[in-house]
Amino acid sequence: MTEALPHRSYASLSAAELQFGQPLHETHPHLLKPGELTPGITALEYAQRRSNLASKLPKNGIALLAASELKYRSGPVFYEFHQDSDFFYLTGFNEPEAVAIIGKSTGEEDHVFHLFVRAKDPKVEQWEGSRSGTRAALDVFNADESGDIKDIEKSLSRIIREASEVYTDVSPSTTPTSALSRLFTSRSPPKSNALSKILEPATVKPLRSILNDLRNMKSDAEIANMRKAGQASGRAFTEAMRQAWTTEKDLNAFLEYTFKRNGCDASAYVPVVAGGRNASQIHYVRNDDVLLDNDLVLADAGGEYGNYITDITRTWPVSGHFTPPQKDLYNAILATQRKCISLCRASASNSLDKIHQIAEETLRDSLAGLGFDMSGNALETLFPHHLGHYIGLDVHDTPGQSRQAPLQAGQCVTVEPGLYIPDTDRWPAAFRGIGIRIEDSICVQEDHPLVLTTEAVKEIEDIEALRS
Repeated sequence: MTEALPHRSYASLSAAELQFGQPLHETHPHLLKPGELTPGITALEYAQRRSNLASKLPKNGIALLAASELKYRSGPVFYEFHQDSDFFYLTGFNEPEAVAIIGKSTGEEDHVFHLFVRAKDPKVEQWEGSRSGTRAALDVFNADESGDIKDIEKSLSRIIREASEVYTDVSPSTTPTSALSRLFTSRSPPKSNALSKILEPATVKPLRSILNDLRNMKSDAEIANMRKAGQASGRAFTEAMRQAWTTEKDLNAFLEYTFKRNGCDASAYVPVVAGGRNASQIHYVRNDDVLLDNDLVLADAGGEYGNYITDITRTWPVSGHFTPPQKDLYNAILATQRKCISLCRASASNSLDKIHQIAEETLRDSLAGLGFDMSGNALETLFPHHLGHYIGLDVHDTPGQSRQAPLQAGQCVTVEPGLYIPDTDRWPAAFRGIGIRIEDSICVQEDHPLVLTTEAVKEIEDIEALRS
């Protein structure tokens, strides 16, 4: 049984009548402003996103998206919930076990929005916390039609039957732990699960490329959220550089705590805190070693605000002062980063791949000047990763998006050159075992880049001055 309203209603429920499954302005005015559905993003912007998606669909076409499910560490012990980014982008709904269907309308409205969620259940909510419920799906999240996720199969069959084409990236799960996953999977062969049967008569196409194009261009509100995350995280890095650290674990704990204290909701990803040779492991996350005075420490971390992330890497001396070889290598990377950031503007018509090539050329020349033998695969060994990636709701945003297209105003990217010198005879002895990366989050603008993480200091004189 579904509920429907003839027109969208924005506030017929009050906080006094109902508790919700996520913060709203009525319940958490210290977190959200009037009109915001999630921090920094208004209900109107979410509606516009759905409208933009619908405009890309054929007549009577629909997009089908599923929320993330709660994942379990062991038994009843669950991991912290994190919403599917595509689902969140279009709905702002931040609970598990939900399905959104957005269709291109033939009526007065430009799209129709169906949102199926968990129904209110006082007994369950006493244990698991509040749910928003089906009525809030209509009145708060502005769906045209809502219903209990447990009863979705009949409604979904009808909607798909009436659609000309179905765009979706939903794939069968392997662990049917909920009403939603039981729809998308079975213990029989994949084609026998309920969703596959429902989709059998439909023309099904991937949604990924359409959503990538929408999500890749950030609104002013999205950029503001990323700037808040970048500012708070950058300040945390600078605070960390002021202090002496003896273990990776303590520095890791300080950064994660300070991100939150400065206004972020959480860490955007598992931090890398790598002292000495550990920095040569690109995604070293054990963070359990000691920090030695003669070494550098590389920290790759960032907070998130309203689900929008920031991505920062800084490398600094544990003692507070660079040795001459550390300084030479650091300056080579910093000069490369400065040059590449300056190219992150739409008017320059550079792609991420092109800027990566420029970074390679600049680093190759700098290393040759420091006495490195740059023949053969030297640069690939010393600089093994790409210069940058797109960022937004995800650390590696819009998966599959080409890095060959010219950057456009409104895109957000990282710029992160790094060098990791193996401890072998091929390389100059003074530099062996050193790993350095410098990374900032950047918003591309028409004539100049906007550095979202500028509060994290990176000039050598500024880093050393913090401990003077």
